[in-house]
Amino acid sequence: MSFTWWWYPTRRFELEGHPFVVSCIARTDGLHTALRLRDVTMATDATPLFGPDAVRNHRLPTAFPDGRALEVELGYIGIWTTGIVVRLAGRVVYESHPGQVPHYPEKYRQPTIDAGSGARGSIKSAFVDGATAHGQDWSVWQRNKLPIAVDIATGLLFFIVAKLTDLTTAALLGAAVGVGLVVFQRITRIDVTGGLALFGIAMLLISATLAIVFADDEAIKQRGTITGLIAATLFLGDGLLGGRRLAAGLSRYLPYSDLDIGRLGIGMGLAGIVMAAINFAVARLASTDVWLFYSTFLDFFVFIALFQGVLAYARPTRDAR
Repeated sequence: MSFTWWWYPTRRFELEGHPFVVSCIARTDGLHTALRLRDVTMATDATPLFGPDAVRNHRLPTAFPDGRALEVELGYIGIWTTGIVVRLAGRVVYESHPGQVPHYPEKYRQPTIDAGSGARGSIKSAFVDGATAHGQDWSVWQRNKLPIAVDIATGLLFFIVAKLTDLTTAALLGAAVGVGLVVFQRITRIDVTGGLALFGIAMLLISATLAIVFADDEAIKQRGTITGLIAATLFLGDGLLGGRRLAAGLSRYLPYSDLDIGRLGIGMGLAGIVMAAINFAVARLASTDVWLFYSTFLDFFVFIALFQGVLAYARPTRDAR
């Protein structure tokens, strides 16, 4: 079972009066593309998330209505978008990005192949045994799968409770669950909160306090802005002092062995300021439902985009590898 988490831009082109559409989506089991003519699927292709096959371009071969061979080649243009090249009877007749050749980003090609093949030619060796080529250790996901699952579950809990009741109740319940998880971890010694347990619980308590003191929805919507700025300040301070606390705790989640934790702390602080500013804008300009959806789901993707820049800054030796 898989679900869609990203939609790439739909590519449309017309050949001799025939309208074609190429769709591309990222699912939890890989990348999927389809070529359609007037809502009729003419060809499909798919590649997995990892391994040698993951880095190839997609090819969608079919026959033009008059019998000539038609093929659409789809590949990455940068990181966040895709492009196509269309060939009719072996001749290029359309390019979504003229002059650019679609291909898997070079900086991610070998790590993606390694993650699928690994030292023993299996995904297990890449994720469990921990392939460390290119400064990466993917076994970190295996070690932290429980804390990551708990993070996702608590986020969904907040969303559901907020939709069924109100933001104040959701904020207080979130804080109670957070405190309970930390107590559970201290008693059982089972790691359910990852490397930032005390920091996380402090943020939850601050959030709950804001929910109690400012009990209206508009104030609660800004709790993300306030706690975000507090967290950003703490990460910046930690980073400037070498990143031995917050940044070091965060690094436990990350599959990289070449991180400069001081830079990681500074980068996270700057990213936190940007995230707080975006939350402020959404809270002020959009409805409560839109803000709730953004803060629970969409801000994850915004953070991922910012986090790419944080990693680039925190891995100063990556290009020398």
